Amino acid sequence: MQGTIDTSNAAIQAEHGAGTHGGHHGDHPDHRIFGIIMFLVAESMIFLGLFAAYLTFRSVTPDWPPEGTPEMELLLPGVNTIILISSSFVMNRGNAAIKKNDVKGLRFWFGLTALMGAVFLVGQLYEYFHTGFGLADNIFTSTFYVLTGFHGLHVTFGLLLILAVLWKSLKAGHYSSESHFGPEAAELYWHFVDVVWIVLFTILYLF
Repeated sequence: MQGTIDTSNAAIQAEHGAGTHGGHHGDHPDHRIFGIIMFLVAESMIFLGLFAAYLTFRSVTPDWPPEGTPEMELLLPGVNTIILISSSFVMNRGNAAIKKNDVKGLRFWFGLTALMGAVFLVGQLYEYFHTGFGLADNIFTSTFYVLTGFHGLHVTFGLLLILAVLWKSLKAGHYSSESHFGPEAAELYWHFVDVVWIVLFTILYLF
């Protein structure tokens, strides 16, 4: 998470810098977006390593999940998946709004996205309390909590980014059709979190 925090600070500073110099999105838009994309590529490598470890453990374990592991329910994580994927489309509406100078629209759609993200996290916590297995029960349960927990941390950080955008949007003129790097960066990060969850859900619950 240190890389996440460092890059977040860089993103916030970049945004602050843009605002200091007039808040024009067109000053160095490609550099800032490129930086966010490179950060997400680095984060992808971490998740790819975790997925590779999970698949390796699975391939060398005769019974998967190991005998005695309670069967996982699909309903709650399935609903959670729908909520998280839908939230990406909702957030996109917020960015579309600010590109039309509609700050109220940005607040509404980002606020709704934040609510959906919070519901996802609550659902995940509820699942943790009802899985019927613990972190150290066997190799499957350990990888389950590591993968979902690490993803949950990223959802939490994405939620904080969204809340930061909402807070900054309260300042008159901070975001506009020409200055919307913060919402764009938050949306890119949120899409990344969604894509990772789709892969995680597929290999952990369905495959």
